[in-house]
Amino acid sequence: FGAVVAAACLAHDIGNPPFGHAGEDAIRLWFTASATGRAVLEQLTEARRQDFVRFEGNAQGFRILTRLQSPDNPGGMQLTCATLGTFTKYPRASWLPAEPPPGIAFKKFGFHQDDGDLFAEVAGQLGLESAQAGAWNRHPLAYLVEAADDICYRVIDVEDAFRLQQLRFEDVRDLLLPLTGEPDRAQRKMDRITRPKERIEYLRAKTIGAIIEQVHQCFMENEDRILAGAFAEELLDAIPAAAAMHALKACGEHHVYVSKPVVEVEAAGFEVLGGLLEAFVTTVNDVAAHGSAASPKSRMLIHLIPEQFARPGRQPIADLYRRVLAITDFVSGMTDSYAVALFKKLTGISLPTG
Repeated sequence: FGAVVAAACLAHDIGNPPFGHAGEDAIRLWFTASATGRAVLEQLTEARRQDFVRFEGNAQGFRILTRLQSPDNPGGMQLTCATLGTFTKYPRASWLPAEPPPGIAFKKFGFHQDDGDLFAEVAGQLGLESAQAGAWNRHPLAYLVEAADDICYRVIDVEDAFRLQQLRFEDVRDLLLPLTGEPDRAQRKMDRITRPKERIEYLRAKTIGAIIEQVHQCFMENEDRILAGAFAEELLDAIPAAAAMHALKACGEHHVYVSKPVVEVEAAGFEVLGGLLEAFVTTVNDVAAHGSAASPKSRMLIHLIPEQFARPGRQPIADLYRRVLAITDFVSGMTDSYAVALFKKLTGISLPTG
């Protein structure tokens, strides 16, 4: 179980586009707000349309693990079904024929329409119970991956904010000290540490250890409900320290993620990703429709798209949905710095040096 959960945790953010959650919003916005994006959506079924208007890094991650990474291998990276099931926090498609079941597992979607058969195979191998057409109950270990992710970002983000002088020492201390499980003892130990940075490091380690233990106890106490698919909340919402963990999350949302440096980077992401999608979706659609008669710009830009995403010989696939999905694969798989550099070159802001 430990190896499966560790592997899923290592992979959990692999599908995030450049600029993280802001990048997800940027991709969604381009499809709904740009003329080119809307023209694509108008030609798709409602189910396929939802893959783009609700673009989701979790679903992109499943696609990378099972298809895009090592694309010549059936099953991509060929991870075990247990690892893939544990990785998938949201075991449902982007569009469902009826209202999704209640509960945290169905809040977002975990695989694209193009990958529905792959997830159905995983679910069948694992014996996951169907919640409705296109949705299954979670793999029990997915609750642990979700908790591990939330523990890390809630605790470490406030520590990072202290290091960047976005939060005061006293603010972070007051947030973490109650979470150590032994605040009086932790305070005495902390008083023997001279440097504020190392005091916060100590509190971070004590907090993570204490919350892990609470999550462990919560999982074991609710094991029967989890196995039956009847546990509908996050483990962190069901532990004794739930309120204090929510305070950490609120601090991040109100003071850390809205800081000027963060907002400046995320705002740039909308321009960068929107510009890249505009350029490359236009390119593949033009080449697919007109071949050698496509515009000179399209015939040039197609060579900037790797063959994995533009098809062998850079002859884009006829199916519009899969053609555009390949471009979102390409763009969402970029690093922040590569996306910015490519955008600057495409727009003439910078030129390559040779």
